[in-house]
Amino acid sequence: MASDRRTLLADAALAVLADEGIRGLTHRAVDREAALPPGTTSAYFRTRAALLTGLVTRLVQLDQAELHTTAEQLAPLRTAEELVDGMALLIRQRLTGEGRRRSLARYACAVESVRDPELRAILVPRENAGREAVRLFLAGHGVTDVENRTHTLLTCIDGLVFDRLVSGGEVPREALEGLVAAALR
Repeated sequence: MASDRRTLLADAALAVLADEGIRGLTHRAVDREAALPPGTTSAYFRTRAALLTGLVTRLVQLDQAELHTTAEQLAPLRTAEELVDGMALLIRQRLTGEGRRRSLARYACAVESVRDPELRAILVPRENAGREAVRLFLAGHGVTDVENRTHTLLTCIDGLVFDRLVSGGEVPREALEGLVAAALR
């Protein structure tokens, strides 16, 4: 039961952070979002730091699940076009619906992690099926510096997501094609 309640509260904290920003993230706001009595969040996450840690841990769990599911939906990547398709799918997921809300929360947490090594350690990019698919694709196409190219390509994708969260609009397919072409050089 306690684990379910912590998950409910972490999900509510994610929603508050996405909707109201870091200043709006309070124990009281999470109680309201979760439709629980005042003081409930404080009972499970005593401090703001504990609340942020619980929120970031949950965010990483949700992101990892999304990346795993997305990688399972895609066949092994053989062509640059298939890689572009996969990146376009991930970007759409990160810019719409609950994915958009998680993206907003993720970037707010990333800024907070600059001053909090514990949050940073949780947010550090994880090994996941999506990263592995990109790494295998690049290696299969003869790229010699696979680790750095994978990191650079995925960092560029992250930057495009951030840009579109801030400025709106969609990421043009041509931008993704250019990034893949650059990674393959």
